[in-house]
Amino acid sequence: MDVKFSVAAKAETETRVMVKARNFTMYVDEPPQLGGEDKGANPVEYVLAALAGCLNVVGHLVAKEMGIVLRELSIEIQGILNPAKFQGKSQQERAGYKQIDVLINVKTDADEKTLAKWLKTVEERCPVSDNLANPTPLKISFKKI
Repeated sequence: MDVKFSVAAKAETETRVMVKARNFTMYVDEPPQLGGEDKGANPVEYVLAALAGCLNVVGHLVAKEMGIVLRELSIEIQGILNPAKFQGKSQQERAGYKQIDVLINVKTDADEKTLAKWLKTVEERCPVSDNLANPTPLKISFKKI
């Protein structure tokens, strides 16, 4: 059974948007060096945050299924992109991340072989990593108001 998720967003400034997701409000903004007021994480930081959140949920779920006790889990993620394309300064590179590196730190008694199987399963089942690693049909349209 498919589940639909949705958000609604309204621009507050040229760089800041207020996003509603269920009963939560998030602000997306750019840092000053990219023209914003730094009132929230920027869009590409939210992508990394979404990945961290998903890896956390799926990591704990899979660990429980495998009988692995995770006493601690932390996630470090770095992404590299060139802002020149979204700024309209260059068409040489893609606008998105060139590379995303994830390090999941786990405190557990599980051995390396078990953790390798755990990580493979987490990667396969995380919807956000799936969306980042594979093309997803995207339809963007407009409505004049």
